[in-house]
Amino acid sequence: MFIAGCMCPLSRNNLKRGLTYGAVALTIYAVTALASVDTPISFGIIYCMAACTLVAWVLGRFGMLPRGPVAGAILFACFILLLGLPSGTIGIGPLSVALPHSLYRVSGLAWLGIPGPGFSSGDYYPLVPFVLMYLTGTAIGTWLKETGYPDWARRANVPLLNLVGRHALLVYVVHQPLLLLLTGVV
Repeated sequence: MFIAGCMCPLSRNNLKRGLTYGAVALTIYAVTALASVDTPISFGIIYCMAACTLVAWVLGRFGMLPRGPVAGAILFACFILLLGLPSGTIGIGPLSVALPHSLYRVSGLAWLGIPGPGFSSGDYYPLVPFVLMYLTGTAIGTWLKETGYPDWARRANVPLLNLVGRHALLVYVVHQPLLLLLTGVV
């Protein structure tokens, strides 16, 4: 999520990118539901990428994208504090606070990070807290775009990584069934 957030300021069209992720996430849900896998994938990593990219697009439209290391550090701290939200806590270790169980009896909030009764997913990355990690990357990516990337990053040229980076969504979507096929055959 951090790397995707770093790339957000470099995108020519985050609205289109977010909608593309959303279409792929919907397709993944439909395929996993129709294929009768153990648990269909709803609110998985691609959904999260779609939602986070669209949040960043909206923030960008209002000139509110986070910028710089200080914003990144604050967002990262908030991510850590909210990491336990889907399981009913906020905070860190002994400083954690349990949230009211009644909050988790409400259906329809799983996308937000509050899974209700009976919710299950083969892959679960809700908007909160992961949008905070994405925006941490966006803050650093925006700062780097404005101040310049380190020389080593500009000089780095690994053709295979460049190819994978340009087609990351396709690589991600293809690698899952390919690995399942390979492990099922062996």
